Amino acid sequence: MPSEISPYLYYEDAGAAMDWLIEAFGFEEDMRMTSDAGRVEHGQLKLGDEIVMLGEPGSHYESPNKRGGATAGVHVYVDDVDKHYEQAKAAGAEIHMEPTDQPYGDRRYDTEDLEGHNWFFAQRMG
Repeated sequence: MPSEISPYLYYEDAGAAMDWLIEAFGFEEDMRMTSDAGRVEHGQLKLGDEIVMLGEPGSHYESPNKRGGATAGVHVYVDDVDKHYEQAKAAGAEIHMEPTDQPYGDRRYDTEDLEGHNWFFAQRMG
């Protein structure tokens, strides 16, 4: 399987962002998982065969416009997420979440690179 990289973008209001990205850039909605309060916890937009993921990381988050700099997470599909996790852990990566089966069908772990950028490595399971 060839490598795939899908950006995961943070927004203060992911629902409004999804609607705007659909309208402004011609994305199609692929998935929208909402909380009981109606906030988008995880969304996926498609443009052709490519996917952009997005969500709301929580009340502590400020958009790049408020912070004065870009924020993003990089989501990468790998063939064996558990093996990849062991390699990253052995190399001293700061792990934020151990490999976990997700409700949308992936198995994923979250980590951080040397400068603090978020990385999400996943394997499609279903």
